[in-house]
Amino acid sequence: MDSPLISVIVPIYMIDRYIGLCIESIMNQTYRNLEIILVNDGSKDRCPEICDLYKGKDERIKVVHKSNGGLVSARKAGLQQSNGLFITYVDGDDWIGPGFIEGLYTAASTSDADMVCAGFTRDLFTKSAVFHNNLLSGIYEGEKLRDFWKNMISSGSYYRPGISTYVWNKLFKRDILLDTQSVVDNRISIGEDGAVTYPALLKYKKIAVIDNAAYHYRQRGDSMLKQNTGYLVEAQKLLYLYEYMIQWAEQTEPELRIKKQIEDYVLSIALMRSGGRLPQDNFSTFDNAYYGKRVVIYSAGTFGQQLVNRFKETKHCNVIAWLDDDYWEYRRCCLDVDPVESVTALTYDYILIATVDGLVAGKIKRKLMDLGVGENEILTITVPEDRAALINRFLDVNTLKEAEAKRKRGISSHA
Repeated sequence: MDSPLISVIVPIYMIDRYIGLCIESIMNQTYRNLEIILVNDGSKDRCPEICDLYKGKDERIKVVHKSNGGLVSARKAGLQQSNGLFITYVDGDDWIGPGFIEGLYTAASTSDADMVCAGFTRDLFTKSAVFHNNLLSGIYEGEKLRDFWKNMISSGSYYRPGISTYVWNKLFKRDILLDTQSVVDNRISIGEDGAVTYPALLKYKKIAVIDNAAYHYRQRGDSMLKQNTGYLVEAQKLLYLYEYMIQWAEQTEPELRIKKQIEDYVLSIALMRSGGRLPQDNFSTFDNAYYGKRVVIYSAGTFGQQLVNRFKETKHCNVIAWLDDDYWEYRRCCLDVDPVESVTALTYDYILIATVDGLVAGKIKRKLMDLGVGENEILTITVPEDRAALINRFLDVNTLKEAEAKRKRGISSHA
């Protein structure tokens, strides 16, 4: 039987430094029956020219030029132009190993699966790390699939997704994906992958989870460095995601726990984007024993960066050091981050572990204790059972606006 057509959708915006490698990696796939759809989402750099150049190099390439509308609208535009039995996505600054798509299709064809969920490799400057889904590899259907749905968004320890949110390391049957992607709110710019992946997963009848990690997610230096625009902007964006996902969750079977999983998912993003702090009432997701103390922040990711920013604004404590295992990579981004081992030479009261993943926090805690840190000197986040109430506080945009205005008045009065 002939191999079916697979459409590869590539949303592109202002990434002319990277797009060549991305397109070449798709053109060189061992699976040849591809339709490669490049969606230029109003780029003002040389991306439009590069896309057109490649269209002349390979007859499998289509180019869609559109005005800038964001990632959701770009993916919709590409999907509307697709003709494949299956769809997969590649972000324009990433690349894929030669056998990636063939591996996805082999998993689908040998199991008759409607959707395939793979792993990925994160490339961070000179370092690479492989990530797999937290739900075990295998074929899920029937009762096994129902158990899968109960854990696909939030699985076990807070917060760990059972299946990664990303659309780009997956293979979708086109018919279901078209229905799912087409209704996503174009305003969603945080969690836009989850808004597609999880509703799609709930519609498919057989799902394959595999360990293929030949998708290479490029974590760029500029993406590592998070803008300090204040949490208010992030909250408004996150509110679009929450309202969309909750509306979907309310249409699902209660026993699948979709609403509860969505609350875990959205709250985890809110904690990371805010540094776990609420400006309107000085709430902190860490035990407030650190107030007024000398503290060390562990982790320079989104959570850690926002936590440091909030402490600079509020002066609730004295941050004397910032640690991360990938300190060298963060220094390239001009962040003042030191190796974890330097903790042995520091004098501090508490170390705050800035992660929402309980299992990861546990491993970090053990590592710190092996370095001589006392258990009572380590603080991790605590998340109340009433997730919905806390989400409402984190997404209360009007109250956040009032708190931001008050903060700015306070700054101007001391200027």
